[in-house]
Amino acid sequence: MKKSVLVCRAVFPDVLERLAEHFDLETNQDDVVWSREELIAHLQGKAGVFVTGTQPIDSALLDACPELKAVCSMAVGYNNIDVPACTARGVLVSNAPDVLTETTADFGFALMMATARRISESEHFLRSGQWTKWSVDAFAGSDVHSATLGVLGMGRIGQAIAHRAAAFNMEIAYTSRSPRPNLNYTYYPDAASLAAIVDFLIVITPGGAGTRGMIDARVLKALGPDGYLINVARGSVVDQPALIDALRDGVIAGAGLDVFVNEPNVPEELRAMPNVVLTPHIGSGTKQTREAMGQLTFDNLRAHFAGKPLLTPVDA
Repeated sequence: MKKSVLVCRAVFPDVLERLAEHFDLETNQDDVVWSREELIAHLQGKAGVFVTGTQPIDSALLDACPELKAVCSMAVGYNNIDVPACTARGVLVSNAPDVLTETTADFGFALMMATARRISESEHFLRSGQWTKWSVDAFAGSDVHSATLGVLGMGRIGQAIAHRAAAFNMEIAYTSRSPRPNLNYTYYPDAASLAAIVDFLIVITPGGAGTRGMIDARVLKALGPDGYLINVARGSVVDQPALIDALRDGVIAGAGLDVFVNEPNVPEELRAMPNVVLTPHIGSGTKQTREAMGQLTFDNLRAHFAGKPLLTPVDA
């Protein structure tokens, strides 16, 4: 008999077909945002669940769904999953590292470029019919080449971003939980000291309690009126009200944001600001990469229920 699996978000049809060959599926191809109570109701009787980086899996949910044995995430981040609680109940957890590294690094760098060169703002100006003549100072942005880039979180994606920055002759500095001796970049012990010396601060650190609000008013003040914040990590890493104040008051020059505190709800203040580039959490959003993420998540589910080790386990 096929194991019963819940797929919490829409996935590519090819991945869904492969899942359906091996599991008794309940799917959410309409991508309905479920409440916590609805998620628990859908999980009743399920042996496995295919999640992204947003569905909260905690001890109370696990207690309400005792048949659940595998939580497989299509995201690299897993701060939405209480891994110790899963481990204590014998529920295995996997994520999807590596397959999205290069794509997310591409996007982070593109978002930085778009923000620095005011691409969204100038495109809107053109599309709205306001461009009637050339002006020497129209949408004058900031150079990326030869600027200083600060990377907050020097993991796989952070290193891939730094690799791209090197090709633009950027000076690269970083902060992370500890220095990485194998990297020839300048290390700073915290976000504020890093922000004080860079032109662009790109956030690519994991979410969760340990990084919540790490980019606060003090860090933004250190970044300064010529500095730009780029966030392709988690919305929780940035103190969103402090960022809105900093953008409104000219404390920093601008921001590029792919993630937000209460997605998909984006504050009107941010949506109205011309010096902010906003994208709807699409850092890994290419067809090739999303299919690879789905395939890896499927492979983890199949391995577990075949009695084999997970390919990319997350340990408590």
